[in-house]
Amino acid sequence: MKALGLDLGSVRIGVALSDSRGTLASPYTTIVRSGNLVRDQAAIAALVAETGAEVLVVGLPLSMDGRMGPAARAAMSEAASLRAALGVPVEVCDERLSTVSAARGMQVAGRRSRHQRVVIDSAAAAVLLQAWLDRRLFSGGAAS
Repeated sequence: MKALGLDLGSVRIGVALSDSRGTLASPYTTIVRSGNLVRDQAAIAALVAETGAEVLVVGLPLSMDGRMGPAARAAMSEAASLRAALGVPVEVCDERLSTVSAARGMQVAGRRSRHQRVVIDSAAAAVLLQAWLDRRLFSGGAAS
């Protein structure tokens, strides 16, 4: 099952894509927010069609203690809006520390911080999507 992961930011939306078997997530692209929710949803819908994604996974930025703050409530609202607008299932996934993990991975790979900003959002989306894929795989929910 091919999945598209979204790291919803206020300025950019990081996008990651899984392989067709639903086992490996990779950074895919970044959408710059337009300031218009309908236009942003249309850009996401175009990516769903372009990639053949069968499910959309939206990052849920819970606080470190697991509570839902303003950012998590906004992500839940946007996920519900996407669910209503798109023809694919939309799920949420805890994304705590996904950006930190992505940044560390890029530092280990030798990427300088100035260059990280260009790809950090899609890398963070890949981290959260990989966590969702792994949870699904190890809970027996993945289909070959």
